[in-house]
Amino acid sequence: MKKSFYLNMLKLLLIILIIMVPIKRPAFNDDILRIHFIDVGQGDSTLITIGENSLLIDSGESKASEKLSTYLKKEGIKKIDHVVATHPHEDHMGGMELIIDNFKIKNFWAPKVTVNTRYFNRMIESLKRKKLRINVAKEGKIINLHPKVKCEILSPINEKYDNLNNYSPAIYLNYGNRSFLFMGDNEASVEQDIIERNSIRCDVLKLGHHGSSTSSSEIFLDSILPQLAIASCGKNNSFGHPSKAIIKRLQTRNIKLYRTDIHGDIILECDGNTITILR
Repeated sequence: MKKSFYLNMLKLLLIILIIMVPIKRPAFNDDILRIHFIDVGQGDSTLITIGENSLLIDSGESKASEKLSTYLKKEGIKKIDHVVATHPHEDHMGGMELIIDNFKIKNFWAPKVTVNTRYFNRMIESLKRKKLRINVAKEGKIINLHPKVKCEILSPINEKYDNLNNYSPAIYLNYGNRSFLFMGDNEASVEQDIIERNSIRCDVLKLGHHGSSTSSSEIFLDSILPQLAIASCGKNNSFGHPSKAIIKRLQTRNIKLYRTDIHGDIILECDGNTITILR
């Protein structure tokens, strides 16, 4: 009887100890680069992480800001080392106010161009409240994301453009033997400038301008030779993104296309050699 009593007490004690031990979130892996192409509807937002380091490119429209904020928190993001607002269109920076207000941001990047719109002015007000200055995103600037990662801004090259889309920083990221190119809304003229000034290849291309026919020119694709392309666009969007001409152009070159309007959130993992697609 005594033996049974003590055994039961011991089991109870073990259960209590197990309950009291805090469950720790798995440690961030310093060797795995993760790229999240987040489904924010007809807009852009890309999260890049390696170890505890993070880079957020764009925030989508204001109506997607709550979803984006929830997504980031689900991924364990409390601080963001670098935020890039590619250009002042609502579908790229409409949700920036909420991101700036709700996360600790170390570095904020944007091209040197302004517009007098509600979403842009509110973003600037949020930056002022947080005492964040804007690092000017332009050709030649380096984003120090992680010691194992090279992250370089290839554009804007010129100080003035007629089209706001072309102010987008094109971001070229290398990790080990793999490379990624994020084109914002850059159109064919900037693509041409980039390949004339840089000898680059990429494994993954985030299509410029949501897969619009104004971007992803044949000469550009044949120069950078991507294996995989991502189109960030909304379901049944009124713009027809991605363009049928671009889809055919990619198919002709055996470039696999993933789209947020069809596949939802798209996550890539890279160890420096292998790229794995998670969905």
